[in-house]
Amino acid sequence: MGRAVLLAAEMPFQRVIGVELQSTLVRIARRNLTAWRKAGRAIAPMRMVQADAVEFAWPAAPVVVFLFNPFGAVVLRRLLRALAHVYRDRAGQLDVLYVNNEQDWVFEAQKGFARLFSGKVPRSAADTAADRRILTNQPDGEYAWAPHEDCSIWRWTGSAR
Repeated sequence: MGRAVLLAAEMPFQRVIGVELQSTLVRIARRNLTAWRKAGRAIAPMRMVQADAVEFAWPAAPVVVFLFNPFGAVVLRRLLRALAHVYRDRAGQLDVLYVNNEQDWVFEAQKGFARLFSGKVPRSAADTAADRRILTNQPDGEYAWAPHEDCSIWRWTGSAR
């Protein structure tokens, strides 16, 4: 619902773009972005785009992509191939922050990406509170809580050819 975009917009990025496929989530995120702007919290320009991340027109400038385990292996593999194609001649201009990195093995199998970091990142107080609210409303104990998130950071280092 745009939380990653909101938090990134508090940083001095050139611009922050959220990409979401589901129209309902896009509408909610856009409302949240408007509220963030009105509260004066956004430093960077931000927007939400309704699109398939695999088909999204990635910017020419250096890019940081944030993923909170949004896809299964098949879609993640397609996304990494698309990114490898777009950045094929631009080593070092793409970093991917991958949180709740259940599909890390897909990155390992994709030539051209190098892991810069892998480990546990402690949750903030705000994340802990948000997760606890989610856990109280979850169906059938689907999710578990931990004091950290498993994360990895990947850099595009070269051609996948």
